[in-house]
Amino acid sequence: MLHQTERYQHSTSEPLLKKTFAILLGSVLTAYLMGMVLPWPITLLHAVWLQGLLAALASYYLFHLPVWWAAIHLLFFPGLLSAIVTLNLPAYWYLAGFITLMLFFGRIHHTRVPLFLSSREAVSTLAELLPKDCRFKLVDLGSGCGGLICKLARMLPHGRYHGIETAVLPCWISKLRALLSGQNCRFEWESIWQHDLSGYDVVYAYLSPVPMPRLWEKARREMHPGSLFISNTFAVPGVMPDRCIRLHDFSGAVLYIWQMP
Repeated sequence: MLHQTERYQHSTSEPLLKKTFAILLGSVLTAYLMGMVLPWPITLLHAVWLQGLLAALASYYLFHLPVWWAAIHLLFFPGLLSAIVTLNLPAYWYLAGFITLMLFFGRIHHTRVPLFLSSREAVSTLAELLPKDCRFKLVDLGSGCGGLICKLARMLPHGRYHGIETAVLPCWISKLRALLSGQNCRFEWESIWQHDLSGYDVVYAYLSPVPMPRLWEKARREMHPGSLFISNTFAVPGVMPDRCIRLHDFSGAVLYIWQMP
């Protein structure tokens, strides 16, 4: 885990957008040149899959981006071509799809945090860690569509729950869920870096390896002694957790738990 985190952090020295454009441009040009020099004819479908394969290999081996970025590069143009050929949709549908993705995933190229959903096992394990006989306040940094917060609020209604999400559409889905359920939870469309952590007894995060060192420094500055900082799956590089709980969910995730001094 630590080696994987360090490798991912090393890849952030250059802006992700520049890397993405370099990968796309380089793979398209390389596929075109290979199509010119290879002794057998290449169809458009072959060329598109060749470009995807070259982009995925460059993403993972040359630019050291994580596997899920390589998968995106592999499938982007083939998926786009399939949609154009098979669906024959008007051009504005693709614009609508792009806007929807931007609203749902937010500025993923800037935050480096994809949309991760906490499993049922994570929710139940976290509920076991929370106080049963006194009030507490918990914040979920990167709360997605609000599933974890709303489930915890239903299981332990004496707690106060707060979700912070940078993507517009998931945040408004969360607000609607909270409104319909009438539970003691609220959600805000806000950057996690602008949100003060000093008022919480538990800070939960399911982000990615990239923001963990900076988030740990923020937690150390702002969280009060005795409060819990819990990260799903992603450890803080070089900082030993006080407790690790392996989850028996589909991804075999681990909850890393630190009690603030």
